[in-house]
Amino acid sequence: MTKIVLDDAALQAVLRFNARLARLPRFRIRNRFTPAVAQWLLRAGQLGADGRLARRGIRVERHWAAIDGLRVPLRVLRPAGPVKGVVLDIHGGGWVIGNARMDDRLNAALAAACQVAVASVDYRLLPRVALQGAMDDCLAAARWLLGPGLREFAELPLFILGESAGAHLAATVLLRLKAAAPLPQRIAGAVLYYGVYDLGGSPSVRAAGPETLVLDGPGMVGALRMLTPECGDTERRQAPCSPLYGDLSGLPPALLFAGERDPLRDDSLLMAARWNESGDAELQLLPEAPHGFLHFPTPLSALAQARTHAWIRACIAAWECSTVRSTA
Repeated sequence: MTKIVLDDAALQAVLRFNARLARLPRFRIRNRFTPAVAQWLLRAGQLGADGRLARRGIRVERHWAAIDGLRVPLRVLRPAGPVKGVVLDIHGGGWVIGNARMDDRLNAALAAACQVAVASVDYRLLPRVALQGAMDDCLAAARWLLGPGLREFAELPLFILGESAGAHLAATVLLRLKAAAPLPQRIAGAVLYYGVYDLGGSPSVRAAGPETLVLDGPGMVGALRMLTPECGDTERRQAPCSPLYGDLSGLPPALLFAGERDPLRDDSLLMAARWNESGDAELQLLPEAPHGFLHFPTPLSALAQARTHAWIRACIAAWECSTVRSTA
């Protein structure tokens, strides 16, 4: 585990923003109306998104991942110049809000910095479908990218990236791909930001109190139970629904991020420890970081993005070297 050290100015900027967050309502889902309103507001704020990307030299394409009897929409951002890899992006939003455009700013920066195409999956949201439906959509997107989709990139490394609920879905994709057959060698790595890996509630989730930022600490265990109302806690703690309890052997290298102020902190700490039992996982712990820090205007977002970009570039360089050796 690497604990990021902030200089005093950066730390004070984070603490000032956290003080603002402490005065805001926490994210909680109690009915169907709240997610619907949040989704409408999100879409309203995304008007003109394609034009903004075009001005940054990023081309937007729309594809359908048609596989496994599903047709799942993908939003693909392509950088100017040659593409060196592909990233499957799975957005967050507590499984109940969000869409493929919500990470445009982060994905455009990733595409430009690493010369990768970023494919964001518009998976179906709860409660429109059960959690299994969202998991199936993300798996279909991955299988399409590994198979018939984007054939011009068929020889390039594939990375799976997820944030929060998206990190949970990304981990389920890896476990389900591995369970079906040997994990494809094209999967070069996983980037997981403050994910949910224990749907029964990790220790930090169960201990979360009302002082929690962004997320409603006291209601988190109940919210996780609402995701799978047909299951008891023992069943919820089975893979792939709870990736922490799956067989992580043979998975690709991973880069995980956790925030000290995030009630989901232990999910990432425990997941990284289990991943390292048989593989390679780097865990970055960010001081005073709340859940969702990637989207906040503090130095934490820039630090995390810089590490992600450097890590993916290093993985691509290693992939290119291994490809040259294998063809020599």
